[in-house]
Amino acid sequence: MMETFRRRRSVKYPLSIRILHWLRAVLILGLIACGWYMTRLADDDPTAGALYHNHKQFGILVWLLTLVHLTLRWRDHAMLPHAPEALKAWEKSLSHGTHRLIIALTLLTPLMGYAMSSSYTKSDGVPFFFLSHVPEILPKNDTAFAVFQALHSYSAYLLLACVVLHIAGAVKHRLQDKSGEIDVLPRML
Repeated sequence: MMETFRRRRSVKYPLSIRILHWLRAVLILGLIACGWYMTRLADDDPTAGALYHNHKQFGILVWLLTLVHLTLRWRDHAMLPHAPEALKAWEKSLSHGTHRLIIALTLLTPLMGYAMSSSYTKSDGVPFFFLSHVPEILPKNDTAFAVFQALHSYSAYLLLACVVLHIAGAVKHRLQDKSGEIDVLPRML
């Protein structure tokens, strides 16, 4: 029975975690692309207003989905696959560190965006779909805004670097270790 449990544990992530993984992946990449594009538009460009509005609310959604993801991981911890035994120690460390950093940054980056928008004196608020605005708890201060803007930007680029590293690792194991224990992609499909 214990052997069956071990084998079950190493097969796939639970469906709820797999769905959240791919949903967050699409949203994060979309938010980074949107953020990069919208910051290059002129302030009076009407497209910029719509993009900023959606960027804010989808950023909050990513933050909330990350909290759900962490809750599910905690709840289903006993059923989650372990790192493959065949991985080298440095690969396990890099993978573990990258995963933790991605999770931390998907919490931190939206918080910095919220703080940035909340502290900006010309902000039109932080919308969230059916709510007109999320309460702003920070005082308006353009100096603080500049700090949060830099932190939001740096954390987004660091998140993008981690996502690229994560994808590169999955592709490397898929192409080089096809159908072996180290091919981890099927665990998330």
